[in-house]
Amino acid sequence: MMKPETFELQLSHGVAEITLNRPDRLNALTFEVYRELADCFASLETDDVRAVMITGRGKGFCSGGDVEGIIAELFAKDAAGLLDFTRATGRLIQNICELRRPVIAAINGVAVGAGAVIAAACDLRIASDKARIGYIFPKVGLSGADMGASYLLPRIVGRGRAAELLYFGDIIDPQTAFAMGLYNRVVPVDACVGTAREWARRLAEGPAFAHSVTKQMLESEAVMGLSAAIEAEAQAQAICMAHPDFRIAYDANKARVTPAFTGAPVVKPAVETKA
Repeated sequence: MMKPETFELQLSHGVAEITLNRPDRLNALTFEVYRELADCFASLETDDVRAVMITGRGKGFCSGGDVEGIIAELFAKDAAGLLDFTRATGRLIQNICELRRPVIAAINGVAVGAGAVIAAACDLRIASDKARIGYIFPKVGLSGADMGASYLLPRIVGRGRAAELLYFGDIIDPQTAFAMGLYNRVVPVDACVGTAREWARRLAEGPAFAHSVTKQMLESEAVMGLSAAIEAEAQAQAICMAHPDFRIAYDANKARVTPAFTGAPVVKPAVETKA
């Protein structure tokens, strides 16, 4: 597993915990952070990792692209250079989404711009009651469709709510975000990281292979019709039934003990679907 320099990465009991560590800048992203964070998520597809948690050090989750470290430099780039940058930022989001491990965001503080998109790319979001979130791209003259935001948000909060967030770019409070369905839970600030860590631990102790299939199917079925989705799930569940974890769960339940599931596979589960 890689050793990043721009954030902290710890692995314990199957949980990879990523902590953005620029608290003086509210964990703003630089070119280097984007690259190393994208590489990090790509490296987590291993048997050692069964769940992932990402959070920020200090009072912020992530305040987006660093105004001094990124924004100022973009004005000096030509069209090709700007496209290289926007593709690099999108690579981070794609790697989060394509990682076949559940990813939890512990939104301990402000999450705006790219930070808000990172949160949306995660499977689950635990927010503190002090956290505010906003897709502020239109506030700086840019499209709300950045880094996959217009792909992710409608799938979380619905098209109408997503349009509201992406057109206005308003920063919203935790209760509003929770009411929209953007957050799974809102907890006191002191409990945010701990709650997310507990969820990650529970996921890591669960059937990691089956969780990887669940994540794949949540993505794949979004563009399927009903019959194709039912067939895809039939094939996916048959694969899970052939996995050792199915028998492990059965034997543990019969013996009235906690099942000790096997680790997740390195290779993504392949599920063929009918047209």
